Amino acid sequence: MSSADESKRDSDRIEILGELVGEVMIFQPMAIKEISRGGAQIETGFPLQLDSLHDFRLTLGDRSVVVKGRVVHCSITDVEQALVLYRSGIEFTEPSDHVYDVITDFIDAITSGRRAL
Repeated sequence: MSSADESKRDSDRIEILGELVGEVMIFQPMAIKEISRGGAQIETGFPLQLDSLHDFRLTLGDRSVVVKGRVVHCSITDVEQALVLYRSGIEFTEPSDHVYDVITDFIDAITSGRRAL
């Protein structure tokens, strides 16, 4: 590494001798199949580990929120050639008041629209 690169850093890095692991969070597409104030049922092209915690970005109408959720179940729902679909139950964990209000408004709008039909 050049001395110019080193001078751009706020702090020195140290080399890790041995193994140090971590995780990366990547948003992947999912289909929301069912939603309630307490959780959702989603469909993905990959399995989610039971009891794992994830941040879920929900686009509900014209509003988008991020809510933390715990995976309570996950199973294969469909197999098509090279594609496997998984359905997972997500329990929202301690959503903020803002997130709770957005989900509630979305559910209320959907149910009101269905009553009008």
